[in-house]
Amino acid sequence: QVQLVESGGGLVQAGDSLRLSCAASGRTFSSYDMGWFRQAPGKEREFAAAISRTGGSAIYADSVKGRFTISRDNAKNTMYLEMTNLRPEDTAVYYCAAGERVWTWVKGSEYDYWGQGTQVTVSS
Repeated sequence: QVQLVESGGGLVQAGDSLRLSCAASGRTFSSYDMGWFRQAPGKEREFAAAISRTGGSAIYADSVKGRFTISRDNAKNTMYLEMTNLRPEDTAVYYCAAGERVWTWVKGSEYDYWGQGTQVTVSS
């Protein structure tokens, strides 16, 4: 199995940028497709972005497309989410997830392991 730890969250103003990191330990990081999900207060968890195990493919939710960039460094066992032009509606706890057999990439149920989350708060 793999253990995931997110970092990089914080309080920023609208229009600012943040980079989240997800450090993995345990089984070979490159064995997993990876995703970022987020959950705002009072709302269900939603998909944000995902990346294939090689890093060759990535997909984004429409709400973040063009503003967020997902990447990974398999040599460092780390995944990233570069977030630019942040909006108040991006405020949420952001979770990274790892899956061995991910089909749609957007369903949280397809991922096997989750981090504890990191808070991102965007003020207007």
